[in-house]
Amino acid sequence: MLYIGCHLSASKGYEDMGKQALSINANTFAFFTRNPRGGSAKEISVKDTENFLKLAEENNFGKLVAHAPYTMNCCSADENIRKFALDTMIDDMKRMEFTPHNYYNFHPGSHVKQGVDIGIELICEALNKVITPDQTTTILLETMAGKGSEIGRSFEEIRRIIDNVTLENKLGVCLDTCHIWDGGYNIVDNLDSVLEEFDRVIGLERLKAVHLNDSLNPLGAHKDRHAKIGEGHIGLDALINVINNPHLKNLPFILETPNDLNGYAKEIEILRANYTN
Repeated sequence: MLYIGCHLSASKGYEDMGKQALSINANTFAFFTRNPRGGSAKEISVKDTENFLKLAEENNFGKLVAHAPYTMNCCSADENIRKFALDTMIDDMKRMEFTPHNYYNFHPGSHVKQGVDIGIELICEALNKVITPDQTTTILLETMAGKGSEIGRSFEEIRRIIDNVTLENKLGVCLDTCHIWDGGYNIVDNLDSVLEEFDRVIGLERLKAVHLNDSLNPLGAHKDRHAKIGEGHIGLDALINVINNPHLKNLPFILETPNDLNGYAKEIEILRANYTN
């Protein structure tokens, strides 16, 4: 089963997002838990979530991949920014339980000249305060392109975070194809080797979702600029290989390409036409 979707606006609620997904032949989607630039979150309607869960079950939806706001930086040098990140994650974990057993993806953060070691220590400190034994939500660490002082630019950095979180069974990884390509992992010529390295360092059982994006940049550019499917340096053939790889093909694939809803519908159509069951 190909579970594929895109980022949708959560402004009208879960049921509306579910209907939007179905309108473009998607069976999963991503959404920001609040304004992607930060701020307060919209109140959740119990009736809306109940309607969505019924819709999702009837249409065999895959796991949802919620996304934390971009401004959330768990390892900032600024204590107030770290507090915002902590408060946001704690609130988001409560909100995620209205649609249980789904995924919450976040960018690990930028250490801002503090160094990788301190950055990882601060990220783990936050996660150890946020994660509870009874939560059903799996928190996903996103692989990053390595621009500036980003943490998560390598599989080893992701592994170090996992190793220092007490309830590590509540953690997974979201692999972004643009990010790892920009980070120097050659998924065009050596996808199997990249996944073997992921398995050796992190473990493929940790891989829960894929952000499926082409890249405007050449391999190893460390810039993070997404391109539409087939219009970048990764290319359509390589991304088709990603969705058909036996280690990946049952994961939720989320498009984050520079598109509107019609553009996403066209990309989904192309990818479904090239998916082999």
